[in-house]
Amino acid sequence: CRSAVSYIDGDRGILRYRGYNIEDLAEHSSFVEVSYLLIYGDLPTKKQLDTWNTRIMRHTYVHENMIDYMKSFRYDAHPMGMLVSSIAAMSTFHPEASTALHGDQIYNDERMVNKQIFRLVGKIPTLAAIAYRHRIGRPYVYPNQDLDFTGNFLFMMDRLSEMSYTPNPALVRALDIIFILHADHELNCSTAAVRQLGSTGIDPYICVSASAAALYGPMHGGANEAALRMLEEIGTVDRIPAFIEEVKAKKRKLMGFGHRSFYDPRAKLMRKTAEEVFKIMGRNPIIDVAIELERIALSDEYFIKRNLYPNVDFYSGIIYKCMGFPTDFFPVLFAIARTTGWLAHWREQLMQQTPIFRPAQAYDGVSERTYVPMEERGESGAVLDGSSAKGNPRKI
Repeated sequence: CRSAVSYIDGDRGILRYRGYNIEDLAEHSSFVEVSYLLIYGDLPTKKQLDTWNTRIMRHTYVHENMIDYMKSFRYDAHPMGMLVSSIAAMSTFHPEASTALHGDQIYNDERMVNKQIFRLVGKIPTLAAIAYRHRIGRPYVYPNQDLDFTGNFLFMMDRLSEMSYTPNPALVRALDIIFILHADHELNCSTAAVRQLGSTGIDPYICVSASAAALYGPMHGGANEAALRMLEEIGTVDRIPAFIEEVKAKKRKLMGFGHRSFYDPRAKLMRKTAEEVFKIMGRNPIIDVAIELERIALSDEYFIKRNLYPNVDFYSGIIYKCMGFPTDFFPVLFAIARTTGWLAHWREQLMQQTPIFRPAQAYDGVSERTYVPMEERGESGAVLDGSSAKGNPRKI
């Protein structure tokens, strides 16, 4: 596709949102402002930002029936499964936004487009917080519109019985920066999903739920979890050389290193953010393993030749862990941030009037065959038996 949302120059380690370097945005901007930038193309004026923030925060509340729906999940349901399902279910809560009911021409109206953007950006953090609280058996917390976007999310996650609970501002800022770094990344797997589904004319709730489902995969949104598990398994700095040798022998994988498109400038920003979080939460010894592993890898000819550099996933898992997020909640945090990027691409594609995707396929199967009667067939390679339910015709 052709897009003006974000730009990557791998050789020079550049990532830009709408022309702005990611380093400048992480230092000077906020996630809400960056969200506006990605979706609408320019940094907002004060009036535009105030309106944008008000609309988003007004839509942080979810229907009580949605809360009942989320209560129906098992106590040990994976939070990402809950999030994907609840985003898709939002389509049924807003039938006026359904192209299946009203036709895709409804999104010729910019007001209709904006309304769904406000809803998705505002409600997904609420759904994420509900999924988290459901998992640990705590009552759900309603949004607090006196706080900013990221502060409100942490409020819904952590408030107990305090009447005036306010999240730590430094942790709010750290998470806000992480959200900025995760907001968009060109045509990755989940962004391709939102564009592919969007080309069918379906509503944005289904499109974003599909993107979240793609992000659920361990090769995409679960990469920071894999990097964290690797660092925890290494454990101490003195075990790094042996681990490196196993990687070179292809016995182990070096997680959090190497990006299919570029040297990741976000990794350096993540490391700086990690140090800020440690000042509050205490230093996680895993960071020393990460820093030393990065130093060795960046000076080793084996990794240099293969362009293996640390990416954003290498440090983000450590920060999340230090802030107290469960490991399986990491992709949910990723989805909150990436929703704005998905919606930027969805809106851009609407404006481009892109026809339905129909990728070409290269057939790699057998040539023409003649139907073979049952009694003349040999055994195929498929193994279907092995179930403990053998003999019961009602079970597979």
